[in-house]
Amino acid sequence: MSKGILPKSLFAFLRKLKQNNNRDWFAAHKDLYQQNVLGPAVELVARLEKPLARSAPMLHVSPKPHNGSVLRIYRDTRFGKDKTPYKTNVGISLRHQAGKDVHAPGIYLHLEPAECFIGAGTWRPESSALASIRAAIDADPKAWKRARDNKAFRADFDFVGESLKTAPRDYPKDHPLIEDLRRKDFVAIAPLSEAELTGDAIVDLIVQRVKQARPLMRFLCDSIGVPY
Repeated sequence: MSKGILPKSLFAFLRKLKQNNNRDWFAAHKDLYQQNVLGPAVELVARLEKPLARSAPMLHVSPKPHNGSVLRIYRDTRFGKDKTPYKTNVGISLRHQAGKDVHAPGIYLHLEPAECFIGAGTWRPESSALASIRAAIDADPKAWKRARDNKAFRADFDFVGESLKTAPRDYPKDHPLIEDLRRKDFVAIAPLSEAELTGDAIVDLIVQRVKQARPLMRFLCDSIGVPY
């Protein structure tokens, strides 16, 4: 069993940040953020590095406090009406090693009070990658259904995201897999509880979920021509 890494104080800090989402409060509590949130999140990524190198070697696992797998807490407030300066969640992105060159599938861990999950797949792939995924589904529907309906995968994961209102170009509306072909996102998530995330087995649990998502990740990677 892995030793517990994430403290309960991580979620306590995020709750307080949601109530005090301003620069003055954050500046006064930045030490707590680094001690209770950023530091433990980076440590979790570090503990995932070796086991994921074995079970998902194409994922880029980077345990750094800046420009690594742990995403910045600062929001981009240039666009949109919400001008609050900080995210009230911790995002951990384990990108595919080909992610800098193509819109490749990855793993995402979301830590937020009352809304924690691990996601697998590709969110809003650019048009050529999306076209390749749809073409792969159309060309080998049996392979897609094996990945989509894999028993271990679907024991914890469910598909999320948006879909087109009608059939995508070049596909008939009565295509037997039209519901999947209409997807804009090929992402599935598995919920996690705060108790699980702050428990002793967190590394083992995340590695297990990544293994469960392998059928989806492999199909998506194959469809755009990158290894997994």
